[in-house]
Amino acid sequence: MIRGLTFSLCAVLWVVPMAGCGGGNSATTSVTPTPTSTNQAPVVASANADQAGNFGFDFSYDATQSGTTFSDVNGDTLSYSVAYAPSANGLTDTAGVISGVVSANEDISVTITAADGNGGSVSDTFSISVTIDQSSLQAVFGGRIDLEALSNYANQPVPGYIRQLNEGGNPITDAGATLGRVLFYDTALSITDGVSCASCHLQARGFSDPNVVSAGVEGGVTGRHSMRLINTQFAEETKFFWDERAASHEIQETQPLQDHNEMGFSGQGGRPGLATLFAKLEAIEYYEELFRFVYLDPEITEEKLQFALAQFTKSIYSFDSRFDAGRAVAGDVDPDFNNFTVDENAGKTLFLNPPNQGGAGCRGCHRPPEFDVDPNSGHNGVVGVANASGSFDFTVTRSPSLRDVVDPNGGSNGPFMHDGSLQSLNDVVDHYNAIQDPTGGNPNFFNGLDNRLSGPNNNLQRLNLTQAQKDQIVAFLGTLSGSNLYTDVKYSDPF
Repeated sequence: MIRGLTFSLCAVLWVVPMAGCGGGNSATTSVTPTPTSTNQAPVVASANADQAGNFGFDFSYDATQSGTTFSDVNGDTLSYSVAYAPSANGLTDTAGVISGVVSANEDISVTITAADGNGGSVSDTFSISVTIDQSSLQAVFGGRIDLEALSNYANQPVPGYIRQLNEGGNPITDAGATLGRVLFYDTALSITDGVSCASCHLQARGFSDPNVVSAGVEGGVTGRHSMRLINTQFAEETKFFWDERAASHEIQETQPLQDHNEMGFSGQGGRPGLATLFAKLEAIEYYEELFRFVYLDPEITEEKLQFALAQFTKSIYSFDSRFDAGRAVAGDVDPDFNNFTVDENAGKTLFLNPPNQGGAGCRGCHRPPEFDVDPNSGHNGVVGVANASGSFDFTVTRSPSLRDVVDPNGGSNGPFMHDGSLQSLNDVVDHYNAIQDPTGGNPNFFNGLDNRLSGPNNNLQRLNLTQAQKDQIVAFLGTLSGSNLYTDVKYSDPF
């Protein structure tokens, strides 16, 4: 052997014969290999504590705790991934640092995993408990507005036979409609803090006004009668106001706010514009909470107002009438309904059938089962201007749904027409029974009159209904009223 070596020169990793080792015998020996190192996975050194987040607010947290959550005895560089359950709800992460605006009212389970790049990994799980800031809402509204127990606006039942649904790109949400309800009833939306949307649209009157015109700010009045707000999204017509000047439900919502006579933020005659209203509402604490809840941002804009107000007014449904009960059993609108009286069924037949079949032809313009107005209608022969005898308005071609023209007890939700000139349903039927020209032959009257109400040579409609038939039509119209919308708390004044 050679001095200093502790093993035989003949030692190798595998057995081989070695010449000159041991007097010519074929000897064997072995070499011990150099040991390879074994990777050790990282471990949790300092577990994350559970965190708290506020819905609609910025959240930021370093789940690596500046690199101290995990340790690795091998000194490997760790990489991080984060998983969220049931959802990230607005949160994102970079290198284990979590940030974002919490966008849902539910707790979030967070699992952060550290990997060493050599097949080793370890995870740590903690929770983010999400709460809603609604202290100001509770102080003002008590339990009438509770963001953790929202009323059902978005998923109300709708009969399967209802064909029209005009969401306009702004479907109802429970949160949006809740904000819309507060806005609808808040007098802060007027320059005097004395007028709200509900001042002109009363729940007890089918969201219309018993007055011919409605009172606005500082002695102002509306130019037309306030239209009923019933089933407004269940219509083929997409334009709003009596003269259809608003291209959508949403655009319509802020025009009364800017009307000089209604709510006063006109920007004219020394009055402020909408920017002043936005600043005014942003200074109200419960709106900071509501807008943050709905939009994840407390800033108030016209579009946000439009969307929220529209979602509330769109949510005012009426599908619990005797007509709906009868239609569900009959399977169609034409057969007699077994829950109607003889006169109500006779009135339905008169409503549905055209004049050349002995009916009144009402169905031609007011289509069941929605009873919305045909969007291609002309004016209906009522061309007056409210409280202005001798003045005429030929631009009115819109109508609300004929549902809830009376309340559940049969009381009138009129007056009717844009000028409030017809006080009762009997007056309405009398008008269609014998159309009159109040203008004395003004060509604009005949040019704009719906062609279903006139014949050749400007002959105006004469249905020649008997009084009994007219009473039957009125009886049928009374079957179109529901009852829930008049008492449902979610439509009521929350203040």
